[in-house]
Amino acid sequence: MKADPFVQLRLLELQGLDSTLDRLRHKRATLPEIAEMRRLDGLVDALRDAVVRAETEVSDLAREQAKFEREIEQVRSRKDRDSQRLASGAITVAKQLQDLEHEVATLSRRQSDLEDAELEVMERAETAAAELAELTGQRSEHLAARAEAEVGRDAAFVQIDAEIEQATVQRAELAATLPADLLALYEKLRGSEGGVGAGEIARGRCGGCHLDLMNNEKSAIRAAAADEVLRHEECGRILVRTAESGL
Repeated sequence: MKADPFVQLRLLELQGLDSTLDRLRHKRATLPEIAEMRRLDGLVDALRDAVVRAETEVSDLAREQAKFEREIEQVRSRKDRDSQRLASGAITVAKQLQDLEHEVATLSRRQSDLEDAELEVMERAETAAAELAELTGQRSEHLAARAEAEVGRDAAFVQIDAEIEQATVQRAELAATLPADLLALYEKLRGSEGGVGAGEIARGRCGGCHLDLMNNEKSAIRAAAADEVLRHEECGRILVRTAESGL
């Protein structure tokens, strides 16, 4: 394949733009903010089950406490009613008075037992509420940090995307000036060789694979016509001669 030496130099410019685009795309995909968002998402996910369990326990204890409060109120009301009957003097039969006093005493013990049980539930509810507050506080901190990282990511996306757009326009304009056969070869090599289809010969080294050229390769390059499109025998990439080739 033949191509004007100046056209071959433009191939290096194209490779430079493609390498820049590859770097920008890699940078966009590996922003530290993205990794931080994933890390924080993992922390939030790890808290999810614990928060649900804590919320359930708080809710269950609240219902249990409400149940005790209703029972205590019922016992208190009945005890107060019986106490009022005793104090009224309306009951004069000794057996009835004895039975009523026994019931008041029984209700008093029942009320005391219920209040003790309610106090235990209240203590458990306080502990559960504190644990829930701690978990939801951690979750809120993680979500706030994630939102901050997302803002940073989006700002970086805007800048990187602008650079990608500019380099893409430059690349299209430059690619349009290259012969179709040379461009097709370059694109094929770039696709199969890790994004590098052409490299400068610099100080006797291939700019594509960075291996030193053998003496016989250097001799063949020196003997080649200036418009000959060269290929490196080792990596197959296009070799472009420049003033820094060291041949």
